[in-house]
Amino acid sequence: MTKFVSRFVKDESGATAIEYGLIAALIAVVIIAAVTALGTTISEKFTEVVEGMGGSV
Repeated sequence: MTKFVSRFVKDESGATAIEYGLIAALIAVVIIAAVTALGTTISEKFTEVVEGMGGSV
């Protein structure tokens, strides 16, 4: 029983998996924020182009 507890305390594979999960979540949040900001900018530019050509949105 003592060996099991000492192995369990020394095992860091679960901590590593959690760290990778947190990193993946952070990267996903950054990508979502970038795509949202870029999408808004592109939408505004297309609206300007359409209005510049005499069209309506």
